[in-house]
Amino acid sequence: MSDKVDFKRTIDAYRARKGRFDVIDVPELSYLMIDGHGDPNSAPEFTTAVEALYPLAYGLKFASKRTLERDYTVMPLEGLWWADDHSAFTASRDKSKWDWTLMIMQPEWIDHEMFADAVATASAKNPDARVHDVRFGSYAEGRCVQTLHVGAFDDEAPVLTEMHDVFIPRNGLRMTGKHHEIYLSDPRKGDSANRRTILRQPVAAV
Repeated sequence: MSDKVDFKRTIDAYRARKGRFDVIDVPELSYLMIDGHGDPNSAPEFTTAVEALYPLAYGLKFASKRTLERDYTVMPLEGLWWADDHSAFTASRDKSKWDWTLMIMQPEWIDHEMFADAVATASAKNPDARVHDVRFGSYAEGRCVQTLHVGAFDDEAPVLTEMHDVFIPRNGLRMTGKHHEIYLSDPRKGDSANRRTILRQPVAAV
């Protein structure tokens, strides 16, 4: 049995610093992904999406440990967020207009056959879970700007405004992809003032 791998420690894209914007190159990675729309605080769709991801993530971890003798730490929940009106993220924070994709990163050795087996197992245990809405695939972001936000989600707006309206144009860049958040702290636990979230924005040269 090999040592347990914690990809948060081995992949640079999962490290960020508070009060500093870094330009990084994010490699193409594999994810469990599920889509939805609406306010994450009130939309039942968001809760059921989270509940669909975690049984698959842990099922794949245990299958990897059992059949491949490769153990790893389940990665944190992530979210891609977008809206037709970009101010919904910054000025108005109108969460009812948000579209989203929730994700959990997977090791490169997890394949589609293992994913299909995990879906079948999870569905048998809980037929009501939305595991069949989850897809397994790769996502490539490339060049990105990111920072670490410490605090409540609703306090992100000033940080995002500085990232989008000051740092990115000042450095000869433009936004290209979806706003990306990585929840290093479990949002269901602890004081929101201590919540640690990586905020990421794909960019390209102007």
